This record gives sequence, structure tokens and C-alpha cells, in this order.
Amino acid sequence: LVNSNPATIMTDPAMADATYIEPLNAERIEQIIIKERPDALLPNLGGQTGLNLAMELSKKGILEKYGVKVIGVNLDAIERGEDRQIFKDTMTKLGIEMPRSEITYTLAHAEEIASQLGYPVVVRPAYTMGGTGGGLVYNVEELRTIVNRGLEASLTHQCLIEESVAGWEELEVEVVRDAKNQMIAVCFIENIDPMGVHTGDSFCSAPMLTIDKSVQDRLQEYAFRIVESIGVIGGTNVQFAYDPKSGRIVIIEINPRTSRSSAL
Repeated sequence: LVNSNPATIMTDPAMADATYIEPLNAERIEQIIIKERPDALLPNLGGQTGLNLAMELSKKGILEKYGVKVIGVNLDAIERGEDRQIFKDTMTKLGIEMPRSEITYTLAHAEEIASQLGYPVVVRPAYTMGGTGGGLVYNVEELRTIVNRGLEASLTHQCLIEESVAGWEELEVEVVRDAKNQMIAVCFIENIDPMGVHTGDSFCSAPMLTIDKSVQDRLQEYAFRIVESIGVIGGTNVQFAYDPKSGRIVIIEINPRTSRSSAL
């Protein structure tokens, strides 16, 4: 087990045969792989950092070099879940609605997209943790600041500029899928705070308290279709926004890993 934080329960000596409190970067992980020669890597218990590191180790050929398999999640699934354009294309094929949006790699293009969508808009950088580098922006000055920051924070120098659904209900489904495509919804989570308050800062309830059963059935059906098409094996957190006035449900994102919500 490798973790840079000595204060977490994960680094308790009882958790693993060997525990390394080391910087979480590809160079240090490679040194540990050389020493320990593990058969496999389980990145999805390491949150976004674990997924990003697994992708980096794979792209640098380190995993192949030392014969290390990735278990718990497919690397392809990480890319399909995290790359904003690939995810958008997948949702379009499934016929599942997303907030209107467009990908940008430059500030000038971001300004064009925002003026078409109308403010406020949400800036979502690809491959970042906990919304790092992104945010809700109300005018072009804020857009310039946040897009510059988001492009810098993104591993792929990529941001999604998206219509705002602030004020809608934020709802989540935790799904576990195995290699035989058997799935269960572990729990349905209702964020007490609306969209616009980050889930990490929001009170939430599992099971849902005020959401109609018919809406929960739709959420589960969408979540299962998404997880199957992305091909995640293991746990996935699927986040939706729901507008009670119109009945519109849009997919916000999936996290092909254990998340804060998984603790519920």
C-alpha cells in the first residue's frame, strides 16, 4: 500500500503486508514496483490520484515492463469516464441527456462557447480531483481566470464549458459491477444541498428521503446502462442533476472508483 498521507487509517500497519508513506508520483511507484514486484495494481481504492497514476504508469510502459496487471477497473474505462469528449460521445450513443456543453483547449474558444450557452456556465477540467481548477462562472472576467487555471490543472489541457444546472437536485447512485456484467445499486444518495454546492461540502442522505420511487428507478436504469457501456469492473459513483419542475434528468459525471459517497 502506497499513500503520501501518514495520518490516514489506510496506513495502519494492519491494512497491508507492506506500507510505503511516499510521494505519489510515477518515479517513486516504479521504484516500489521494482522492489516488491507485485502481480497487480488496484488503483480505484486510491481515488482520483490512484486512477491518474495508473494511467501515467501505463502510458509510460512501466506496468508492461514489470508485468503488472491493473485490477478493479479497466484502464480503458478510466479514459472513457474521465475524458470529457469520449464520455460525451458515449452518453450521446446511449441517448442519456447531459447539460449542453462543448470541449475547449484554449481560452479564446472557451469565451465563444460561454457566450453561446449564456452565463452562468460551469468550467470542468478533465482528469482533476474534487473539481480542482474548475468552477461556476458568472461573467467573462471570471471565465478567463478559471479556464486558465483549469487548463493548467488538467492532465490533457482540456476543459468542458457546460450550461449551469445550479439549484437542481443533486442525486447519486453507487453501482458495483463484476466481470460477468452483474450489477447492483449499493445505495441511492440524495444531496441535501442543491447543484452548485460541491458534493464534498454537502450534507447527503442514503437512502433518498424526498425523491419519488419512479425517479429512483430511472436513475438506476441510466446508471446501469452507463456503467455497462463504460465497462467498469468494481465500484462506480454516478452523479445526476434532476430538475423537479421539468422532470429533466441529466448525467453530470461518473467516478470509476470508490468516492466519499461510497463510505455510506
